[in-house]
Amino acid sequence: MTTTETKPEPVSGKPPGQLGDRIFAGSAKGAGILILVVLAGVAAFLVSEAAPALVAPAEEVHGGLAAYIAPLIFGTVLGAVIALLIATPLAVGVALFISHYAPRRLAQGLSYVVDLLAAVPSIVYGFWGAFTLAPASVALSVWLNDYLGWIPLFAGPPSVTGRTMLVVSVVLAVMILPIITAVAREVFLQAPKLHEEAALALGATRWEMIRLAVLPFGRSGVISGAMLGLGRALGETMAVATILSVSGAVTLNLISSENPSTIAANIALQFPEASGLDVNVLIASGLVLFVITLLVNMLARYIVERRRDFSGAN
Repeated sequence: MTTTETKPEPVSGKPPGQLGDRIFAGSAKGAGILILVVLAGVAAFLVSEAAPALVAPAEEVHGGLAAYIAPLIFGTVLGAVIALLIATPLAVGVALFISHYAPRRLAQGLSYVVDLLAAVPSIVYGFWGAFTLAPASVALSVWLNDYLGWIPLFAGPPSVTGRTMLVVSVVLAVMILPIITAVAREVFLQAPKLHEEAALALGATRWEMIRLAVLPFGRSGVISGAMLGLGRALGETMAVATILSVSGAVTLNLISSENPSTIAANIALQFPEASGLDVNVLIASGLVLFVITLLVNMLARYIVERRRDFSGAN
């Protein structure tokens, strides 16, 4: 009896999908490199165009470049920080309601609505702030000045138009609310279910479970979302330019008609009529804003990376 042994055929070629994996990896790497190239190109452009203003005599640059940009930095940071203080608690509350309190259908609808806020153009927010919120805030400004005027933030005299830094901060808070809410919502949804169930099994109420299991897990995510929102608020242009009545003063007073401008709004308002060295001065202020925003986003990225150290159950 003759038996024929069948020898296994040699495997030729490469495993299925390996070519596709290499193409995808190369595409992802190329996209990452492209982003770095674009970022470096923007930085190189800003530095080269700002160089004449950096070396120009002080008398040719509005009394000195630092003296010109410092009030703009103050106004930019002041409005963005106040907006962040207003938006962060609201965003955390909305995110907790969507992730742990609302029924599923209602939560999905609220998620869509919150995400839709991020798609509204900034000029629309500017019109809303200038023509609706600003007139409505006059009575509030008067009340704040009457009862809290001893605080530098509400020292007054109140603006009769309502186009103040307070209104700008509220509008910026509404604009960054979707960013912070979206990040916080996703982080809260990723909280370890075993931790939540263990807290409830030990007799904790829903709020105690959130306070003990969800919020500690999502703290770094909330902070990173807040930093991303801060980066958006720092660079906002049209909404601020539409609302704010600028005087160039450096003041903490939020309800008076004397308001510091922001870097982005100042560039938008001054650039059409600028020429010569004034253009380089505006680009130099843009370079400062670029550096500030880059530092804020780097800090946010650092905080996000720290979440990898969490070793809880999932």
